[in-house]
Amino acid sequence: MASTNSKTFVQDLPTPEPETPCRPRQPYRFSTLCATVENPSQKDQYGSSSVPIYQTATFKGVDGQYDYTRSGNPTRSHLEHHLAKISSAAHAFVVSSGMAALDTILRILKPGDEVIAGDDLYGGTNRILGYLKTHGGVAVHHVDTTKPDTLLPYINPEKTAMVLLESPTNPLLKIVDLARIAADIKERAPNAVIVVDNTMMSPYLQRPLEHGADIVYDSATKYLSGHHDLMAGVITCNRDDLAKQMGFMINAAGNALTPFDCFLLLRGSKTLAIRMDRQQATTMLVAQMLDRLGFKVHYPGLAEHPNRDVHERIADGYGAVLSFTTGDKALSERIVGATRLWGISVSFGCVNSLISMPCVMSHAHDTTNIKLRVPAEWRW
Repeated sequence: MASTNSKTFVQDLPTPEPETPCRPRQPYRFSTLCATVENPSQKDQYGSSSVPIYQTATFKGVDGQYDYTRSGNPTRSHLEHHLAKISSAAHAFVVSSGMAALDTILRILKPGDEVIAGDDLYGGTNRILGYLKTHGGVAVHHVDTTKPDTLLPYINPEKTAMVLLESPTNPLLKIVDLARIAADIKERAPNAVIVVDNTMMSPYLQRPLEHGADIVYDSATKYLSGHHDLMAGVITCNRDDLAKQMGFMINAAGNALTPFDCFLLLRGSKTLAIRMDRQQATTMLVAQMLDRLGFKVHYPGLAEHPNRDVHERIADGYGAVLSFTTGDKALSERIVGATRLWGISVSFGCVNSLISMPCVMSHAHDTTNIKLRVPAEWRW
């Protein structure tokens, strides 16, 4: 876990030049922070330039920093420190998948609580919210979060315990004004926890903690890893009380990320910025091509995308996922089946090309939509 002092969570590496009245010291750019893994409190005894894999279940000794890898591991500590740094966070946790991250967060809730959530969410999110609604005594209100005023009738200062948001949403890439909704919720239900699924953007393009979110989670299987050779989830926050609750649950449930997967994720995250730059540049070209062909394309980079101005205010890029609608299920199936470079698969964020029909893979209600995950290797 990263530093517990929320006053010092911005772990910028100081530039080497001394600060002078003529030349104030500037922080490094995000890409440099990604590529530089430094944890001042954990220097490697041999000066290794790459964080070692501590592939061990137990640690010898009494009263040491580590005793059992379920509770803590040096490789995991390096990774969590690094992810907190690039996420503008005081605390970071890594678990076995994005859904494990959401499950950990939702354990904050108790029977009688109410949750306000979007109406265009990842299928797995809807499944777990449905389970809580049926078996956990938690009320869930699905609303159109692209219109902040639609949340207001459902905000109850006594019962609203959590607001769960995505922006852009999955799969229709709807844009949500995270900053405005966060302000509205804090004004009317100050005890409610604002949670944002940031998987579609990654910390490189969007850092919701900077816009009022209390907890942010990512499926690190996607952009943060970038190679689809591991499954992982990341949780970040700035509040010590929430970090304590979630840290307790991760240790108790035993779903922390394994040392080897921590190593892979740490390695993948170093190239996050350069991968995302190439991927979203290529995505824009694909989106423009499909738009010229007459398809209804959902991509925040297109000028006519709804709430594009909101997205540009809270994000630093458009991402590398787009979806388009054909209006005909048979045509969608023909397009997906005729691809050569594009592998038919769920998920996104890796360096190769992926295509899917959400209606038969992850979103059964979405009958003609096709989702593209644009790779890093294309240069049109």
